[in-house]
Parts: sequence; structure tokens; C-alpha cells
Amino acid sequence: MQDLRLCAGQVRRVAVVSLGIDGMSRYALLCAAGLVGIGACPGVALAETKADDGQNAPVSMHDRVTAGVGLASVPSYIGSDQNVIVPMAAAQGQIAGLGFELEGTSLSLDFVPHGDARGFKIQAGPVASLRLDRTTKIRDHAVRALGELSTAVELGGWIGLQKTGVLTSPYDTLSASLSYQHDVAGAHRSYIVSPEIDYDTPLSHRLYASLSVSADYVGRRFGAYYYDIDGAGSRASGLPTYSGAHKAGWKDWNANLMVARSITGDLTHGMKVFAIAGYGRLLGRYARSPVVAIAGRRGQPSFAVGLGYTF
Repeated sequence: MQDLRLCAGQVRRVAVVSLGIDGMSRYALLCAAGLVGIGACPGVALAETKADDGQNAPVSMHDRVTAGVGLASVPSYIGSDQNVIVPMAAAQGQIAGLGFELEGTSLSLDFVPHGDARGFKIQAGPVASLRLDRTTKIRDHAVRALGELSTAVELGGWIGLQKTGVLTSPYDTLSASLSYQHDVAGAHRSYIVSPEIDYDTPLSHRLYASLSVSADYVGRRFGAYYYDIDGAGSRASGLPTYSGAHKAGWKDWNANLMVARSITGDLTHGMKVFAIAGYGRLLGRYARSPVVAIAGRRGQPSFAVGLGYTF
């Protein structure tokens, strides 16, 4: 027979994956969750069991890889009031008990071995990302006149704690994580700290849902690079000068919901289809920047659909 078992700790956190837009725009939507969060994710691993004196004994987890593609509607830059359609791609897996995620322009590893036991699990590892915000596909003519920005290379790490068996069944998971990344390529030359809470649950052998809430705290040079406007930029774009973002603070909050369904096999192998809705909101001095307040908007809705396959 088969029994639902938790594949604990295989998903650090789920982030938007966009090829050509900002690879770290998590608040846009959880596209990576749809691509790799099903089949190799918390709460949806199936393992064969056998009877042993009336008890079910699960066998050990196997290595697996999930890959996927999709299309998403995301803001053309963080703070834009115009969305663009972008392709999405991601891969995630577990090899020898260690997890990895390749999410468009972001790669993260989980160096803590994944066990089969339910309960609490610590997660930790390095993360590397390319931030492509305002490097291409800028729809607003005034923001485009400010000039394209350089790609940021953000290196850092993350740590998290995951609990299995929380609300709906022994197989749902609740996790909290915190990441830190710093630009090493000389773009914004600053840091981003991102706390996140995720709840994931298999609703059946074929249906899966995930809810995530997160936020971004950024350094002063990050705010100045993406949201301040100097005199030259004002003359080129027609937007007023602005220097209020040159301080550290909470940049935004984000909420995302994803639903996935297997169309062949089950949640641990075969083809899946997913749909995602996300909403993010810029805060305080960053939302008051003319890049957002005049040329864009605080609220950032996003949507995605796609297919994933677990090997």
C-alpha cells in the first residue's frame, strides 16, 4: 500500500523566477513554488509501506529532481503599474539527502541532510542570485529615461526551521526562514534581509496548496540605487528629484497562494499543472519615490501558470 509521507525540508522558500526581469522579486508571485514546490516539496512525498505487526514501516526517501516551465504576468520593475509576460523556469531536487533549488537567476543549497522523521527540521545553506530589476523591459517611459541599472550579484546564506504535522494532517508543514544577501558586483552595493513564513499542505494524492508571507529589509544604498532620483535623472525623466530612500528600512511585504494538481501520476512523480496568485506592497520611503508614487504604484499583483515534471 502507499501512505502520504513528508519529504521534510526540501523547499527552503519559494521565490519568483523570471528570465529577463528581477530574479528576486518574491512578492510578484511564487512561480518557483509551482515549478519545483510540487513533487519534491514538503508534505507531498509518497513512500511505499509494509505491514509489520500491524504497523506501517515507511521506506527511505529516494533522490529526485523536479523541473518546470511556465508563463507569468509580473511588474516590469518593482514598483511598476504595468505588467509584462515573462517565461519562467526552475529545477529542484534532493541528492544524497541534500537539497538544491535553481530558480531562474537564483541558486540555493540546503546543507542539512533530509531525514524521514516527522517533527522539526533545521535548514541552512548558501544562496546566490542575480538581481535584474530595471535592467530590461521597462514599460514606463519616464523610468526608462532614468537609464537601465546594472545587474546585482547577491551572495549570502539562509537558515530556517520547519515543522511537520501542523494543522490539517501529519503531512502538512509550517516553516520559517531568514536569508541575508549582499551585492558583490558593485550595483547597489548593499544588503537584503528577508524573513519568510510558508505553509504547505497536500490536500490529496493529486492536489497541493501553498501559502507564503514574506518581507524585505534593505540597506540604505539599496534604497538610494533603485528609488532615489538625482538632478540629472530628474531632467532626463521629468520626475521630481527624490532622496528619501537613502536609508535602511522595510521595503515591502508579500503574500502568495499557489495551487497545483497532478495530471499524470501523483504529486511525487509525473506531470503537474499549477496556478499562482501573488500580491506585494511597497512601504514607506520606497513607496513615496516618484518611481513608484508617480510612475508606478504601491500594490504589485502578479499571476502565473505552468507545468512541472518530477523524475
